[in-house]
Amino acid sequence: MTTRGVLYVHSVPRALCPHVEWAVAGVLGVRVQLDWTRQPAAPGTWRSEFSWKGRAGTASELASALRGWDLLRFEVTAEPCPAAEGERYSSTPGLGIFHAVTGMHGDILVPEDRLRAALARSLRGESDLEAEVAGLLGKPWDDELESFRHAGEGAPVRWLHQVV
Repeated sequence: MTTRGVLYVHSVPRALCPHVEWAVAGVLGVRVQLDWTRQPAAPGTWRSEFSWKGRAGTASELASALRGWDLLRFEVTAEPCPAAEGERYSSTPGLGIFHAVTGMHGDILVPEDRLRAALARSLRGESDLEAEVAGLLGKPWDDELESFRHAGEGAPVRWLHQVV
């Protein structure tokens, strides 16, 4: 079963750009050449966006291939398909990687056991419930990546339209 998704490289030093392309090519099994533009939110870094199509699980493989590079900020999304839920991975140097399952409308689906564990930690006074829920929804990653998500001058902008 195939799905499709998008890789957003939000910021990476120029020297790592070819390594990102090689990592993506290694997962997809085809030669990949990304269109790089300057990232105004972090001078000296570059950004790119790449739409992909592959089997369910490809988003996980892409995130695994890219994780651990200290100077790389990225997100990988996969649309739901008949064989799998959608996925979203976000990664920043300071926070590491975040994974969420997404529904057909892009909403994050939090598993019941993770909600119960967050509530239990909160009730025991180990954490704040609001902070727990924010973590489950990826808010710290969203907060850090938001300034990188906005298209800079010369960056490709893709408008998505839905016909109702």
